Amino acid sequence: MNLLFIGDIFASPGRGLVAQHARRIASERKAQLVIANGENSAGGFGITPMIAEELFAYGIDVITSGNHIWDKKEIYDYLPKQERLLRPANYSEDLPGRGVVVVQADNGVPVAVINLQGRAHMPSTDDPFRKADQILASLDGAVKVRFVDFHAELTSEKTAMGWYLDGRVSAVIGTHTHIPTADTRILAGGTAYQTDVGMTGPYDSVIGVEKAIILRRFLTALPVRMEAARHGAELHAVVIDVDENTGLARSIERVEEIERHS
Repeated sequence: MNLLFIGDIFASPGRGLVAQHARRIASERKAQLVIANGENSAGGFGITPMIAEELFAYGIDVITSGNHIWDKKEIYDYLPKQERLLRPANYSEDLPGRGVVVVQADNGVPVAVINLQGRAHMPSTDDPFRKADQILASLDGAVKVRFVDFHAELTSEKTAMGWYLDGRVSAVIGTHTHIPTADTRILAGGTAYQTDVGMTGPYDSVIGVEKAIILRRFLTALPVRMEAARHGAELHAVVIDVDENTGLARSIERVEEIERHS
């Protein structure tokens, strides 16, 4: 079976690409489940209930997130109601929402989608490695297909998580840094891996934000108001072929849609 994972959807350029291409890509790649990271989908910072529903309407089955999930206050009441919008599982259990969901793919196969967040240069959270162990131990053994979005800053932490979960999950795909990496592969134990899938949004920018604003910040060290860029829209994703009987990956392939003059 095939899983399609779309990288961090950033502001309206990212949402526009998803609206235009997600269903077509899923159809062409014969994806039975579509997952996307949506934590930057509301103007580049956070997600709202309205935008979450918009993304679901575009054909996204499960939305993962990261540290920006808490940016829009209106999402707090929505999270407990919508189990297909995840927040990182290693935040406190007292917070709203959940970090794992088991959904049924189009072919009837149950799939566990797990959202974890790194700790290096990120907000304080519980240990994502031990949280992963707890989640995997709690899953029904019949759920063989297990996808992990690891939202983290350091490539070393992401790589470590890939090796830690190798052979125990179908895929570990990194998000957060918005730059696609060139290490797409199947690890020794059968887990599909990529350090960062990349952003779906405006690449005529500094990781999604207007270039002039970020350059001013670097040159002056003064605080600035972040604004999402609008041009150079690109969609970055991966398609993972998983053996539903073993839960191990057979292949992983990068997918791109580029509209440089948008």
